[in-house]
Amino acid sequence: MKRRSPYIVIPCFVTIFLLATVDRVVAQDSLTAARELYSSASYEEALAVLNRLRASTVPGVPGEESPAIEQYRAFCLLALGRSDEAYKAIEALIVAAPAYRPTDVDMAPRVRSTFSDARRRLLPGIIQQRYADAKAAFDQKEYQAAAGGFAQVLNLLADADVGPAAAKPPLSDLRTLSAGFQELSAKAIPLPPLPPPTPIAATVVEALPAVELPPPPAPARIYSAGEANVVPPVTTQQQMPPFVGRVAIRVRGVLEVVIDENGEVQSAAMREPVHAAYDRTVVEAAKKWRYTPATVNGKPTKFRKFVQITLEP
Repeated sequence: MKRRSPYIVIPCFVTIFLLATVDRVVAQDSLTAARELYSSASYEEALAVLNRLRASTVPGVPGEESPAIEQYRAFCLLALGRSDEAYKAIEALIVAAPAYRPTDVDMAPRVRSTFSDARRRLLPGIIQQRYADAKAAFDQKEYQAAAGGFAQVLNLLADADVGPAAAKPPLSDLRTLSAGFQELSAKAIPLPPLPPPTPIAATVVEALPAVELPPPPAPARIYSAGEANVVPPVTTQQQMPPFVGRVAIRVRGVLEVVIDENGEVQSAAMREPVHAAYDRTVVEAAKKWRYTPATVNGKPTKFRKFVQITLEP
């Protein structure tokens, strides 16, 4: 009688362990996780998550989150001082999605200015290339693709970052040509055949009495300075941690804190970074700050406060 070896089950356990490890890594790699790491000034960790997300996309088939992934990669690279890589990431994002605009709430002023400068420089050339692609599709009688291409050219010409350049040749000529070819392409698209009628069987459905559901509770509003009848919070404990590093020039940053109805800091995030290591220290320290809560008509309420941070050389 043959005895079975007790070692043949080891590969099964190894396989199960590896699959479980992969599942945990995939679950941790999400755009939401990267945003949270960036907001907490964990720029290196956020960049690592974003690079893995970028590597997991199918080449040549950008997903819905691809522009946002490239946007936050540029944010992280700028915050880490890797300017050349950040500029390349911004340019690649604009070329791949020229109509995409990062949301202002996520951008510091200098980052917003960098994106706008890059779009102003690149969009004229992108518009001319998109027009050439749409015209080639029209010449090949691919009217559906041509109509979409000319519509995109017209939308980009109306972009604020194109500005006065849209009123001068060659872009002004492309506006006239694109409008004409877009209309011709739309008219040339054949209508889809109508589906055959589906026989409908007569049925009797007893109507049920309507049940009126209560509306969902509205989320608590977050007030800001300057709004009517709002009394801002009073600081009771807001100690800034010491900066132990060095900077060559004066650096200014902005920290955003949301203070709840109890005067505790509900969330803290750097809206304009100053120093990768110090940003994280400030965010952690801010979560322990305390205030007398803001009020609206005498009732405690949530309040968004911005704290300016300055590092001197």
